[in-house]
Amino acid sequence: MKTVTILFLGGAKRVGMARLFKNAGRVLGLEVHIVGYELDCACPLAAVASDMVEGLRWSDPELFGHIDDTVERLGVDIMLPFVDGAVGVASEYVARYPHRGVFVPAPGRELAEKMFDKVAAAEFFERLGLPIPATYRAGDPCLRLIAKPRFGSASKGIVEINSLQKLFEFQGREDRYLIQERIDNREEITVDCYVETRTGRIVGASPRIRLETAGGEAVRTVTVDSPQASELARRTLEATGLRGAVTVQIIHDLDDDRYMIMEINPRLGGGAVASVYAGFNLPKAILQDAAGEPDISAGKAEPGVLTTRFLDDVVFRPND
Repeated sequence: MKTVTILFLGGAKRVGMARLFKNAGRVLGLEVHIVGYELDCACPLAAVASDMVEGLRWSDPELFGHIDDTVERLGVDIMLPFVDGAVGVASEYVARYPHRGVFVPAPGRELAEKMFDKVAAAEFFERLGLPIPATYRAGDPCLRLIAKPRFGSASKGIVEINSLQKLFEFQGREDRYLIQERIDNREEITVDCYVETRTGRIVGASPRIRLETAGGEAVRTVTVDSPQASELARRTLEATGLRGAVTVQIIHDLDDDRYMIMEINPRLGGGAVASVYAGFNLPKAILQDAAGEPDISAGKAEPGVLTTRFLDDVVFRPND
């Protein structure tokens, strides 16, 4: 049985996804080894990983050399980023060390980092003619606004603007926040997608709704049948040129029945396991894409499948 080694960058809690990669490997006749790259190796992923590597910070000048040593020493075939900062790192690694032949299902660093800059992303989407909540610019005051930190994540630091005084507080801070119309009566839909890295063919799109979150991550998720969200996600993927694993966040304005792009994460989302359990096999698609298979198939998610998470324990003894 052929062995495939996958390096998880920033996937400390992605135990469920690691298991799903192992399962997908068995279906394809592969033995999948998971390697974790973390600042602290005493993390949940160690329960299922073959190796844990004590990594460096994304900003460390020695980072790429250290990752390359890890790739060579452990024979890494695939590199998967699981946090925002890791996406650009993985893409940049491939650009710097093409001779290693490591597969990364993510876009180039420039496009990836544009997605993590909310102001740049909004301007990009507007140029492409993609629907987004209206961006507030200097002019007539509007009191149904929301201010999002330009480089924020996990809904941290978001401020609702309900008064002129609060709006005036953000004057001169446009370089640090994206200010948009606030949609109060809304439904937020996450669409897990996969696009072939070589051809740009969209393998599939699975919409789901986060019913409950903790620490910015979905802990209770249900797949849904939303042709409008799926179609907007596909249109967005085609317009932006994003490839690999992509998570498209869509906001549905229930008052006006508008579907708009909220943000895009060019990586596997924390709740993507829900789509996999529902039938959209993202790990299988990634393994097939990495192998250069011409006919990638991931199946289709069944709507109405509820996935919920629970706490478990991983114990580290002194000599582990």
